[in-house]
Amino acid sequence: MTIPRTGPLHGVRVIELVGIGPGPFAGMLLADLGADVIRIDRPGGAGLVVPTDQDMLSRGRPSAAVNLKDPRAIDVVLDLVERADILIEGFRPGVTERLGLGPEACHARNAALVYGRITGWGQDGPLAQTAGHDVNYISVAGALDPIGRAGGPPQIPLNLLGDFAGGSMYLVTGVLAALTHARATGEGQVVDAAITDGTAHLLGMQLSMQAAGLWSTDRGTNLLDTGAPYYDVYETSDGRWMSVGALEPRFYEVLISVLGIEDVPDRNDIGQWDALRGVLAETFASRTQAEWTALFNGTDACVAPVVPMHEAAQHPHNVARQTYVEHEDLVQPAPAPRFSRTPATLTTPPQRPGANTAEALAAWGIDDVDRLIADGVVTQAD
Repeated sequence: MTIPRTGPLHGVRVIELVGIGPGPFAGMLLADLGADVIRIDRPGGAGLVVPTDQDMLSRGRPSAAVNLKDPRAIDVVLDLVERADILIEGFRPGVTERLGLGPEACHARNAALVYGRITGWGQDGPLAQTAGHDVNYISVAGALDPIGRAGGPPQIPLNLLGDFAGGSMYLVTGVLAALTHARATGEGQVVDAAITDGTAHLLGMQLSMQAAGLWSTDRGTNLLDTGAPYYDVYETSDGRWMSVGALEPRFYEVLISVLGIEDVPDRNDIGQWDALRGVLAETFASRTQAEWTALFNGTDACVAPVVPMHEAAQHPHNVARQTYVEHEDLVQPAPAPRFSRTPATLTTPPQRPGANTAEALAAWGIDDVDRLIADGVVTQAD
């Protein structure tokens, strides 16, 4: 399957052994940046919740359905490995080894291959073979406990913090760093991207503040966890919300000026934080979100409307930057980040598992694909 590509990763070939969540997101990101990614799906798909034609995580690359229970299918994937720069997989530790597609087998066919592994707990450790999800990984990493309001329970930040920030982004960073080494030396290696490790790494700033005595272990009492009234969200008269991030004094002065508050409790006195929060809450509740947005627009108060996800594509800033685009009848986030010389572009829409088996395998140089389909080694979806 020939897909016209731009982007800084043009010419990089990636095999994605399809899993769920962070693995597909990493595959999407690599494809967005111009890599030639081939998805190795199981016949019939992986039982995803999102309909395949709307699953943005599968965009930008073809899908080949391969029956990995057939030894001949393992040979097909190893033939692909000979032509690849990177392989990514998200199975439990030991699964690809049992299939015959572990790092040792792959490096025997391609010594320069970068073998990227994404799991929740990592390839070793007492929890390595235990099932889990984002909420579990960020819990153990120490990131969930600080999130939430004082007196309340920890609040789950969707599955952005663990799966995608601590997982996918670290996998992509790792495989690209290892690819630089492989191209310089001819030596491939294994990248062990554990969501717990990546999430802990993301806590560097908070851990620094804690070490310096600037971060309390009491949830919701700190500068960035809704403890400070000038870093919080406030409800407006129409039931919507405004976000306030006026940390620096000069920005705070603009905030108070636009709000028109005259008798203001001292923001530097923690003992007056509850009183200050009450004043801010009462003031924001006096106007609609649209009214406050108009008043704060263009100021340095660090105030912005809390835009619902289904409305974000229409926000003027996002429209101006084309942060969201409509592609193949689906509104979706545009590739990020942006490049001045090698712009990334969206290519194919999400693909059903096995929709491109014949084309994709032939494009990677696999011979006699028709025979493989006839024998059930690989499957071409209708």
